[in-house]
Amino acid sequence: MKNNNKNSRRKFLDKGVKFSLAAVVGGIGLSNIASKLNAKPNKSSEGKIELMTTDGTLVEVDSAEVQEINHPPKENSNKYNVREGFPNRKFVMVVDLAKCKNALKCQQACNKGHYITGDNAWLKVYKMQESKETAPYWMPTQCQHCDQPACVTVCPVDATFKRRDGIVLIDNERCIGCRFCMAACPYSTRVFNWKEPDQGEITLGAEYSPDYAGFPSVKGTVDKCDFCPHQIVKNELPFCVTACPNGVFYFGDKYEDTVTNGEVTLRLKKLLEDKAGYRLMEGLGTEPSVYYLPPVDRLVDFKEGLDKYKKFQSTEKS
Repeated sequence: MKNNNKNSRRKFLDKGVKFSLAAVVGGIGLSNIASKLNAKPNKSSEGKIELMTTDGTLVEVDSAEVQEINHPPKENSNKYNVREGFPNRKFVMVVDLAKCKNALKCQQACNKGHYITGDNAWLKVYKMQESKETAPYWMPTQCQHCDQPACVTVCPVDATFKRRDGIVLIDNERCIGCRFCMAACPYSTRVFNWKEPDQGEITLGAEYSPDYAGFPSVKGTVDKCDFCPHQIVKNELPFCVTACPNGVFYFGDKYEDTVTNGEVTLRLKKLLEDKAGYRLMEGLGTEPSVYYLPPVDRLVDFKEGLDKYKKFQSTEKS
């Protein structure tokens, strides 16, 4: 009985080695080997070569039974991938508060470019004032695209994700509407689609992609500013940057140390040093990618924007 068990086990192990050999050796075609492992060696063989099985065992096979496989060329490492982002880039935005007069052109362009309707504007302009002794100013606010985003940490389905180029996006096809990300975001820049967005007929002729947020928006999911990667891929600036009549927004690459508002291009590091640039709630450790220049030496009159200001209303209703 024991001999029978040993023989059965020996046959099982022998087959295991053969099958693992055929399955795991990379770069070598084993179709011939898999079909001829039990055949007698060919006398006209050109020699033996050693291959390793999954358990680390070295076995010898006839070199005549091995076929070389021509692997397809590796993908270009610089090729754009929606979830990976643009290679070797780190996108940042600078907002000059001294220039903002609440023209709302940035918000209107963002809404139009992303088919946003109702109260769900991703870019909001707030009336700010530190104290009664200080002058009020206008403050555009959108997703901060943090390097340590709390929203990504709490998302249970990987719908919110951060790319290597620093952009944080939402995959609406994965979003389950739990709103954990909204609760975790300290900047309150995300919006929830409580009802079916009235976006009219969207005719872009393209399939859904997370890097074109809002196309289309989906009931029961979360939306937010996406830094317009669908514009970047065309070598164009985000909608808010190009639409602002006062050059409030600068956009660029931190690695290249350059930002532009479409009219002038500046060194990011020098701009932040000269203008005492800062980031919102830096003490939280979120490492935002949006920098603000304080509202000193104003270039516009604050009162010019009061006629467009509506408290607690983010955008005109459709």
